[in-house]
Amino acid sequence: MPRGIRRLGRRGRRPVEGPARLAELIDSLPDELRRKAITHSSWVDHRADSYGRLAFLGDGVLGLAVAEDLFRRFGRADIGRLTKVHGQAVSGRACVEVAEALGLPERLREAAPLDPEGGIDPQALLTSERALASVCEAMIGACYLHHGFETTAEATAAAFAEQIELASETMLDFKSALQERLAREGARVTYEVVHEAGPSHDRRFEVAAVCEGEAIGRGEGRSKKAAEQAAAAEALERRGG
Repeated sequence: MPRGIRRLGRRGRRPVEGPARLAELIDSLPDELRRKAITHSSWVDHRADSYGRLAFLGDGVLGLAVAEDLFRRFGRADIGRLTKVHGQAVSGRACVEVAEALGLPERLREAAPLDPEGGIDPQALLTSERALASVCEAMIGACYLHHGFETTAEATAAAFAEQIELASETMLDFKSALQERLAREGARVTYEVVHEAGPSHDRRFEVAAVCEGEAIGRGEGRSKKAAEQAAAAEALERRGG
């Protein structure tokens, strides 16, 4: 069983980096490429010189990076559940939250012309979910062009880890599936926190799923709920799904 199924928020034992690694990739982009990723089409003479084309590319990179992460992490989830989690994890709202974590709104303000001459005001862009999400995707596209897919995809998956975890908590209910299975056997499961570590802003919990005094599964997560789901997923895997 892939270890990622019980270690929500990371692939294998790779440390949770959040948006830090993707921010580093953005910082190391060539100035011209980075500027294009935060340039609105109304600020330039030719639309191809704005972030639109990069956003188109970045959307594909983001989708594949998250899809691969989900495929490896949730070995017991079917296509329907994976599709739902994926849709929520890469949604416009998710992209906006990652964009804010990366400091893209400030970059957008700095890139805006002093006198847009009929172009859209940067503040209007900052209040548009679609625009800010597109800027996030454009930066991912720019990173792909400069750093390649593997490096960009790993950093992107880490940046969206919290979005993936939140989506998985609401879309993947391994706890209910485990309880239903045990109920047919006349048993029940409880969950115990066996370890917690990390600073308050990046807390990690390890939880054991316990049945009749025996730990039948263990899992980790950024919240107790996520760790319980991961523990239930491992317990189901051990029992053959």
